[in-house]
Formats: sequence, structure tokens, C-alpha cells
Amino acid sequence: MRKIYVVGIGAGDPDHLTLQAAKAIGRTDVFFLLDKGEAKQSLVDLRERLIRAYSQPRRRIVEGRDPDRDRTPADYTGTIADWRHRRSLVVEELITEHLKDDEIGSILVWGDPSLYDSTIAILEEILGRGATTFEYEVIPGISSVSALAAKHRIGLNRVGQPFQVTTGRRLAEGWPDGVDDVVVMLDAQQAFTRYPEAEIYWGAYVSTEDELLGAGTVAEVGDEIVERRTAAREQHGWIMDTYLLRRGQSRLNGSE
Repeated sequence: MRKIYVVGIGAGDPDHLTLQAAKAIGRTDVFFLLDKGEAKQSLVDLRERLIRAYSQPRRRIVEGRDPDRDRTPADYTGTIADWRHRRSLVVEELITEHLKDDEIGSILVWGDPSLYDSTIAILEEILGRGATTFEYEVIPGISSVSALAAKHRIGLNRVGQPFQVTTGRRLAEGWPDGVDDVVVMLDAQQAFTRYPEAEIYWGAYVSTEDELLGAGTVAEVGDEIVERRTAAREQHGWIMDTYLLRRGQSRLNGSE
């Protein structure tokens, strides 16, 4: 039976790689990489750096083209479902053509595979079609959320209180009920600007050489974050940022 590792490789710092992940990379025969285009070559570069550092000499690397998708769709759910389906066809073809019986393949996932990543769902879709068989194992990694909290030296939750992880699209619809602390990912709308009284702990390209950080009330630093975010996106061709929004008492105003 063929096996595939879904390996979380951390938020951008090569030192984020866990011992479990390094061992999995060392056992891997074939690495599957999806090319996201020249603008995101740095995402591929980190994966290749880790492969060179921890893999066996006989390992192989195969690449497929990641399908394009509409970033501002009218039907978000339907668009994502269609993109995942097309992506699953690319991954299935790579597995079928390049992973031999009794070999191990790996897909290296930015951050942690359980948090806003489609790889697990894509592998399940492939298995559900029944034409390609394999077993797979998920290896957790340091997420951009935990890396962000570490960089700002904060806890994500306050004593006895919950926090919620959501998307910018959902935050733009309103602050989630029942929580005062909200971690936001995938915010093309810059929805934080709707909450000027909230504290924000923001980071882009966290744990990479291009890291940007900012903190304060949205009223104080929101415009600066928007400007830095826009400039960074123009410079790199893409942006990956995360932030914590906090209502009420926080460390910034001297409270616990």
C-alpha cells in the first residue's frame, strides 16, 4: 500500500520543523509540489530547502500546476468546492503517475494542515472516487496563529475566556457572538478597519525574512497596517497575514 504524509512545516522559519516532520521527510520517496506561479516562488523555495536538508539522496520531486481560482467570487462556497475538485484531479494524477507501490509520498503544507488548508479534504476526495488508493498520515506543524502570538508575546485567550478563529470574509459580516478575542485569517477585505476601538496584533509573512508586525488600537495603527499591507502585496505579488482582534481589557492598556 502506498502512503502519503501530509506534513505541516510551520509558518516560514525552517526551525519550525518538528522532529516528527523531519523524520517523515527523511522517509519520503516522492515529494509532491504544486506550483502557484512565479509570484509565490518563495513558498516553493522553503519546501525545497527543507527537502534538501532532511530527505534521502534518492528522493524525487514532482510538480503540478495549482489551478487558478476567482479570489472575489459571488458564490464563495461553490467556487471553493470547484477549485478543490480541480486541485484534487491534479494531485491524483501526480500520485498515480509517480508514487509506486510501497513507496512513501509527502505533501509539505505551510503552517498546520488542520487550519484553513485544503490538503486533507482533497486527499479524501481522491480516495472517495476509488480509482487511486493509498493511506495517509497527518503531521501537525506550527501555524501562523501560534507564530503570531509568540512574536507579540501574548496569549490567544484571556483567563477563562474563549477565542474564535475565523476569516476576514466572516468578520466583515459582523463580530462573532460570544467572544471578545478573534483571530482572523484570509482577510482580503481588511475587515479590521470596521472596529476602530479594538486592539489589533497583526503580522504578515510571520517568521520569514519579510516579516512585518504591528500592534495597537485599530484607530491608532489601522491605516498604517493597510498601507504596509498594500505595499507588501505589491512588492511580493502575494501576502499572507494574520491578526488577533481584542475587545475590552488587554495588555496594551495595562490590564490582564
